Amino acid sequence: MRRTNNQDSFSVITAQSKERFENRGHLFIVADGMGAHAAGELASRMATELIAMNYFRGSVEDAKDSLHVALAEANSEIYHRGQQNPEFHNMGTTASTLALLPTGAVVAHVGDSRIYRLRRGVLEQLTFDHSLVWEVQASGQVHPDSALGQALPKNVITRSLGPNADVQVDVEGPFEIQLGDKFLLCSDGLTGQVDDVEIATLLDCLPEELAAEVLVDLANLRGGPDNTTIVVVHVTEGPLLDEKTAPPPTRSEQTMAFWGTLASIVAFVLSLLAVIGFWYLDNNVLMVVTLLGALISGVIAATSLSNLKAGSRRIRSARARDAAAVPKAYGGKGPYRRYASSPDRELFDRLGQTVEELRKAAKVKNWLMEWGQIDQLQSRGSQAMDVNDGKAGILCQAKAIVETMQQLREQHNRSAGETAIDQ
Repeated sequence: MRRTNNQDSFSVITAQSKERFENRGHLFIVADGMGAHAAGELASRMATELIAMNYFRGSVEDAKDSLHVALAEANSEIYHRGQQNPEFHNMGTTASTLALLPTGAVVAHVGDSRIYRLRRGVLEQLTFDHSLVWEVQASGQVHPDSALGQALPKNVITRSLGPNADVQVDVEGPFEIQLGDKFLLCSDGLTGQVDDVEIATLLDCLPEELAAEVLVDLANLRGGPDNTTIVVVHVTEGPLLDEKTAPPPTRSEQTMAFWGTLASIVAFVLSLLAVIGFWYLDNNVLMVVTLLGALISGVIAATSLSNLKAGSRRIRSARARDAAAVPKAYGGKGPYRRYASSPDRELFDRLGQTVEELRKAAKVKNWLMEWGQIDQLQSRGSQAMDVNDGKAGILCQAKAIVETMQQLREQHNRSAGETAIDQ
């Protein structure tokens, strides 16, 4: 709402093949640039392009290590570009990168843009803010509620890509991925205006597209002092499987195979004993029939025993593969903070207050706003809250916010048109 250019950049690159997914997964990046003139815009755009290129074209096999190298190489390129042109000197950018892999979610991060994961109504911040506030609080020397803690500037970052030849990259994960998980990548244009509980609730209650739209609108309705960029990722399908490799048997399948093998062996032994008995009784017909049964039981037992051993080998192989593919996280201690979704009356009213403040401003400035649909949405939302249907209430309030922002844009466009005519 206050800047003439957008210094944020983002990239969404989903795997288009099974091989690509298994090797590099899906990649998501949000970057927030800083610097005079167009330096910040250039730095963030370079970050998203270079990180993706270095990650997918890199020779490092392990995806986690490759992501770390990709950010380090991007930093080097941005730094050298800044040194070549005085206008771009000391330009920098944050970079928050998420890779969704068969082994889990891996995060590589520099700066104060954030990555969250929402699971069953709980929002977890997977990244550590490289800001003065977070660094001082993490040191334990200053209490957040103290006078000094409150006086610390919230917009000072301690680490970014570009200003220095080398940068320390935080690598977190792999974090477990479950069906229904939502991941949110965002610049601080969002988190500076919308608190974490609001983010958790809106992300939990709304479809992804509406959640992204209302979060940006809410940040802008509250002043919009910075660019706001959001990427929402929803896990709706399980990991891709290699159809050429049989999956290891489950515990129940392995148990059934064991008892089936044991039964076949017992049948084989009993058949052999019966053959010996009929031979002593000189009953050739029964002896031949029983001998055929013994042979069949023996073949079944041998096959079952072979399958049982193969299943055990696949289980051991899968365990060894998983152990090798999911190493312990290095340099990461996330999640760092947790917030519960709270679709209650208090949050409903807080969201509505933003709309009410704009309504008051519209009356003072004589804006041509149509409030009928907004009033209806808020009324339906209030009725839903009265019957304890919090998610439906928040949904209506979110739609009211989107409609309000749309009205504001139309008002802005009309004002711009009238100014152009007057000139």
